[in-house]
Amino acid sequence: MVGCKTRFGADFLETPEFGDNQKGAAVRYYPLFLEISGRRCVVVGGGNVAERKVGRLLACGARVEVVGKALTPELKELKRAGAIVHRDADYDGAHIRGAFLVIGATDSDGVNERIARDARALGIPVNIVDDPARCDFILPSIVERGDLAIAVSTGGRSPALAKKLRRELEAAYGPEYAVLLEILGELREKVIAGGHPSAENRTLFEAVVQSDILDKIRAKQWELVAKLILELTGVELEVKPR
Repeated sequence: MVGCKTRFGADFLETPEFGDNQKGAAVRYYPLFLEISGRRCVVVGGGNVAERKVGRLLACGARVEVVGKALTPELKELKRAGAIVHRDADYDGAHIRGAFLVIGATDSDGVNERIARDARALGIPVNIVDDPARCDFILPSIVERGDLAIAVSTGGRSPALAKKLRRELEAAYGPEYAVLLEILGELREKVIAGGHPSAENRTLFEAVVQSDILDKIRAKQWELVAKLILELTGVELEVKPR
């Protein structure tokens, strides 16, 4: 699976995955969250599907180029705002040279085949929407809570199940997890700065995570959150209302 460091807004859409390669052997994917900030990513196509892919890439900080003769109103607005570069042209292999990754989202099987072939010839990872045999990577369902990202993949066996699991995770992991992660990040910096052994630090972090801190965050009891952290770790942390 390919994701990104979670700076982006929620886009709970799943690209249909694939579980078998062209030879019929089962594919086992290597889970990966990929940093694409500032990277040039090319989306070929200007319809609704392309719009969703562009949104995800932009939210991850990518430099996005869109190739296509027609754009959705939202993509036109992104173009006007300077958020994307638009190549108003039919696809040509030159459009993807030097790209970090490519997503093909056209309604033409022939064009999609060319995109996949060209990208692989150039050594560029490619995803062709709804065409798993031509994909080098798949895009999982994502549940996001701030910097927390939970990715769900069924290995192509059942996108419907992935969607169901994603919805269950959305219900189970609310916005309090985003706050908890922010606090844990601040705590981690202070604890590590203390210069204690890693094993000792790990024990402190686990004590906080296993405590009732989430209940206090849900109740917005910020003073009690700070008190709990101090009791468990010995670290004074300023916990501001969020």
